[in-house]
Amino acid sequence: MKLEHLERAFTSIGARLHVEVRPPARRWDGAVMSTGYSLDIGHDRHGQFFALRGDDTSLAEAEFSLLNKQKDDRHLLLLVKNEDGKRKDRFLCGHDEREWFVAAIPGPASTVVQAKEALKPAPVRQAQARKSLNARQANTRHNTAFRRQGEWFFVPMDKPLAVDPKLILRHEPISRGGGSKPHLVEQLYRTGGEVVYVNRQHPRGITQAQYNKLIQRNPAAKKLIWQTMRRNPGVYARGAVRHPDHETIVLHDWCRVLMNEEHLAPSRRNLAFLD
Repeated sequence: MKLEHLERAFTSIGARLHVEVRPPARRWDGAVMSTGYSLDIGHDRHGQFFALRGDDTSLAEAEFSLLNKQKDDRHLLLLVKNEDGKRKDRFLCGHDEREWFVAAIPGPASTVVQAKEALKPAPVRQAQARKSLNARQANTRHNTAFRRQGEWFFVPMDKPLAVDPKLILRHEPISRGGGSKPHLVEQLYRTGGEVVYVNRQHPRGITQAQYNKLIQRNPAAKKLIWQTMRRNPGVYARGAVRHPDHETIVLHDWCRVLMNEEHLAPSRRNLAFLD
């Protein structure tokens, strides 16, 4: 699809697409470096717009295709192939409550509905099945299976959750990281998970076994500033959940907190936008 046709596709859902061609990056010796392309949400005096950025070569080598569009829902699914067709990136572009967004989609979705489902974690899809939701119900932000605010899903518990009141965190932020604006949860409870050791050299954390091995190999590492954290704990929320770009939701009972599956999409590296 030519870029002017792509611009018309965005116009049809009420959005604007700006294509921004940038000079190619160069190394210190003058050699040209390929910078690839990126998708972002930009702002100007007219409001938000989708920004497709890249140098001449990167934009020419990439093939952009419109896979599916839902005009009334203001969503479209974009496919981007690289020059040899071996890599296929999918992006869901649309409007959610108050803002435009772009999300990298894992898997081979070919419609907007499939893309939305691909973003849902398995427990969310399982909850939908238990509640026998149809496609229309499953694509709402509030139904009997879950509440959704941006990239976060809140799934009601089938059984009462035993919570230690002393461990409830008040007005706790949750964030997917990378500079995204946090969602503020009135009451948050974490339990279980794997203890990991975190410092500047190991920001993702290392397990107890890995830590022991590291100290055995390099005893001086014990003097570094370490923080113990829990990886993949169970996270539960209750009360108000606030975010500047979304309507506040109120959870009257404990709900399991799950982030969408965008992190599984290799094309996430082409996104510059974080909410």
